[in-house]
Amino acid sequence: MSRAKGNIAEECAAIFLHDSGFSVLERNFYTRFGEVDIVAQRDGVIHFVEVKSGEGFEPVYNITPRKLSRVIKSAQSYMKQKRLDCPYCIDALILKGKKIEFIENITV
Repeated sequence: MSRAKGNIAEECAAIFLHDSGFSVLERNFYTRFGEVDIVAQRDGVIHFVEVKSGEGFEPVYNITPRKLSRVIKSAQSYMKQKRLDCPYCIDALILKGKKIEFIENITV
């Protein structure tokens, strides 16, 4: 996926999260482990959201075990760097055409 398409998908995801009651704290948070697309908060829980989009295939399959491991390490790094002591989870937001699927806590 091109960076431009990725930016559009992340913008749609940020709008969806905002409309769903989340506060978007950061976008494209980089660590030495990788990048977290969106860091958001709702009801005292920090959500690290991996955004995937595509047509003609299931974008969720682009979240490989290796990618998930990097997101988890990046989330832990964020929590430590910001000195946060609250619940957090890893989520996936999948955009396929005009359809949006939000999957909370994908590591369970």
